[in-house]
Amino acid sequence: MSVISLLQECTVASLSKLYQKPFTSKDFQVNQTKPEFEGDYTVVLFSLVKSLKLSPDAIGQQLGAELLASYPGYFSAFNLIKGFLNITVKDDFWTGLLEKHYNDTGYGKRARNGRKVMVEYSSPNTNKPLHLGHLRNNFLGWSVAEILKANGYEVIKSCIVNDRGIHICKSMIAWQLFADGATPQSTGIKGDHFVGDYYVRFNDAYKQQVEVLVEGGMTKEEAEKEAPIMKATQQMLLDWEAGKPEVMELWKTMNGWVYAGFDVTYKRIGSDFDKTYYESDTYLLGKDIVQQGLDKKVFYQKEDGSIWIDLTADGLDEKIVQRKDGTSVYITQDIGLALQKYEQYGIDQSIYVIGNEQNYHMKVLQLICQKLGMPNAGNIFHLSYGMVELTTGKMKSREGTVVDADDLVEEMIATSRKHTEELGKVKDFTPDELTVLYETIGLGAMKFYLLRVDPKKTMVFNPEESIDFHGFTGPFIQYTHARIKSILRKMETEPSPTTERSAPEVSLFKAEKELLVILEQYPTVLEQSCQEHDPSVLANYIFGLAKQFNSFYSEHSVANAENPEKKILRTKLSQMTAHVLKSGMQLLGIGVPDRM
Repeated sequence: MSVISLLQECTVASLSKLYQKPFTSKDFQVNQTKPEFEGDYTVVLFSLVKSLKLSPDAIGQQLGAELLASYPGYFSAFNLIKGFLNITVKDDFWTGLLEKHYNDTGYGKRARNGRKVMVEYSSPNTNKPLHLGHLRNNFLGWSVAEILKANGYEVIKSCIVNDRGIHICKSMIAWQLFADGATPQSTGIKGDHFVGDYYVRFNDAYKQQVEVLVEGGMTKEEAEKEAPIMKATQQMLLDWEAGKPEVMELWKTMNGWVYAGFDVTYKRIGSDFDKTYYESDTYLLGKDIVQQGLDKKVFYQKEDGSIWIDLTADGLDEKIVQRKDGTSVYITQDIGLALQKYEQYGIDQSIYVIGNEQNYHMKVLQLICQKLGMPNAGNIFHLSYGMVELTTGKMKSREGTVVDADDLVEEMIATSRKHTEELGKVKDFTPDELTVLYETIGLGAMKFYLLRVDPKKTMVFNPEESIDFHGFTGPFIQYTHARIKSILRKMETEPSPTTERSAPEVSLFKAEKELLVILEQYPTVLEQSCQEHDPSVLANYIFGLAKQFNSFYSEHSVANAENPEKKILRTKLSQMTAHVLKSGMQLLGIGVPDRM
């Protein structure tokens, strides 16, 4: 039980005893006491005034006295500031917490709860490499999955690969026209970049052909339809649908190049999946469901044979679910795949990590599943996130102006190297150790910067700012962890006082208690981050903990403590802080070096 929950429980019991009527924790508010006031937690009294017909100060005096009298093992003092009852928690409580958890690497994590969740993220197209937007998606999905695991859920990480359609055919046609048999192996270009280059080549050639046709007298709209390269692409899509052998062979070959490239990137950024779905396997899913919807009169058929659903009564509009030629649309595939996920895994929740430009699509998906009475309808959750821009502006993949994930990773590692060398503290590292260190810092900086922001917000990524060792950054936290490990290593080389005298016998200085107050909140923060599907809650907490440790350490020495008891206490305090920093950062997908 958290301290806040404990105080709420004691307050409810004390109010009921004092005023002979029932209360719940919803009748008042408990907050952490502001730093300028004495106390640890504050009971806000104003909401009790009306029902009790007493002034806030009268309620506060009576409640404070009752809490101290009834719970002397928990609370040691109280004070009143204009309707706010500030409660001081006994030092023994805090030092007892430290004694119990200072060496507990699993602190804050919960036992299995029997519930199962699938988190779908990444969802790349096989006509181009992963880019900056994919990085935010991957980091969010992976971290949410790990936070769910830490809260006791069984998690299946999944990915749907968009490996078919007109965009894929564009790269294929361009390769046929311009590659002259070149391959990733023959050119030395990573497979996903190689195929992505031909997607850009397609659009360049398409623009040129449209311009020529317009100069010849066509309207732009006519030219876009009649451009030879576009007509060839559309024919290729028809040939793919028909299973034409040479088209299928080229499709498999080029997708194979892309998958090999993706695998390298995923491994480098630390992204993994338990189950991968492919659109080429799922695009026919949902056809049976469409027929069932027609039978149930959830869907209706137009004169041209296309099938629709009318969602105007739900504040949306009409949505096609099957074309007149009988082919499925994206929403049809998604309905079928949603059901397949449920039938395969029996999941209690299905989380889709998808950009906010798909908010409408996801509303339609859930609404259709509900109207069809599908068992998975209530468990669909869209983790919507804002787009990421660079300080240089927006990105456009068809114009080749997207920042590739691989290029950005390399830039971050190079920036990490520059900043670390400027600090001049790694002269005793081997070349291999430096390689690992630069990668850990560079990737950690990027992940933390992208995860520290509420997912719903659009954000600008600044590579240089993200790696500042003194800012609101991953490297600041990594450096704090390395600093603590250095302190602990020095302690190991010194004669240590006996540890038989346990920390609960020691009174706490203000900075020591403030650090323990934050450490105690870790399980609650993990739970909140899980419930809100928001890693930024955890990222902000970990940064605050690192700042608090540095404040504590600037005031109090560990190695040269005033007495042996204080030395023991501060050593354990340092150990617990290091464990929580490492645990929290790992759930964000970020490593913390022992040396920096």
